Amino acid sequence: MTTTVMLGVAQTLAWASSYYLPAVLADPMGRDTGMSSSGIFGAFSMALLFAAGIGPWAGRAIDRFGGRPVLVLSNLVFAAGLAAMSQASQPVHVFTAWAVMGLAMGSGLYEAAFATLVRLHGQEARRAITGITLLGGFASTVGWPLSAYVETTAGWRSACLVWAGLHLFLGLPLNAMLPKVVRGDAGAAETRPAHADAHQPGVPVARQRRAALLMACVFAIAWFNSTAMAAHLPKVLQACGVAAAAAIGIAALVGPAQVGGRLIEFTVLRHAHPLLSARLATLAHPLGVLVLVLLGGYAAPAFAVLHGLGNGILTIAIGTLPLLVFGAQGYGQRQGLLMVPARVAQAGAPFLFGLAVEQWGAGALAFSALLGVLAFGALAVLASDMRQE
Repeated sequence: MTTTVMLGVAQTLAWASSYYLPAVLADPMGRDTGMSSSGIFGAFSMALLFAAGIGPWAGRAIDRFGGRPVLVLSNLVFAAGLAAMSQASQPVHVFTAWAVMGLAMGSGLYEAAFATLVRLHGQEARRAITGITLLGGFASTVGWPLSAYVETTAGWRSACLVWAGLHLFLGLPLNAMLPKVVRGDAGAAETRPAHADAHQPGVPVARQRRAALLMACVFAIAWFNSTAMAAHLPKVLQACGVAAAAAIGIAALVGPAQVGGRLIEFTVLRHAHPLLSARLATLAHPLGVLVLVLLGGYAAPAFAVLHGLGNGILTIAIGTLPLLVFGAQGYGQRQGLLMVPARVAQAGAPFLFGLAVEQWGAGALAFSALLGVLAFGALAVLASDMRQE
């Protein structure tokens, strides 16, 4: 089994059992613990803040020791958090369990997997990063039905325990089989190509701080829009005149479109400059909003597909752009730092965009579209800095 497949399957499990868990279990969990579903999502937002805090530490550990020990530890922490959640009987237990889950998310989701691949393959990691996001794109496809089935047949507590068991008996062995790296030789692994260290940072040292700020802004916008749409897309589509049942069906197109975007990156754009792919991706959501404004509710499927395509490619850009701009040395810690604003934006997105929808209805999409245009502008400045090297 290749490294990409092992990491891809482990990432599918990690995302399905954390990020996609509240959508199915929030209501029954809330009923049994005396909380509203919004309270459960509040605990989840807190977990994202914990993930932001632990991310740089996890990245630094991967830079020093490789991804295998960090990812294996994340499986143990995931299992502990899910087991604690299954025993929760009051709000303080729920918040404590999600705090533990946040530590696991900060050290066991895409950023840690990307850092692991860069630690193993250096500048050659782009294709492998795309590969694991392709597999990880099925997390909701797998996670929601499995959580719903177990919750319906045995209750939400059993669902949490099933996910905990999968971390111990599937995710942990997969991560434990990852190749070992040479300790202390940051950015060089036993299996890494010999020419990988020849890559130099794509931006001059004098402009690297600005490049980091621009990139952090782009990543924060990407995660904000992604999470906002995940939480509110059916409601926004209804505000555009789409019937409730149809809105849910159209919103479901986002997942397959994300996988489609990653397939495009894996095939059509595989030889394109990563910065070009990212700039095109930032425009997909604003273009979808424009189509929706011009054609009305009839264009809702096109909007959902365009949003999903762009979001799928941007997920890959989060892994490949720091490698392109700064090189492989210290990638893990840098990636963790770059993602701190993104995690904070992600934590606030459901609440903030929900307020926008309440105030402006479908007009809230103008706000998310503007953010997409700002992200495009930030990448244009970054591209200019790279050309001036």
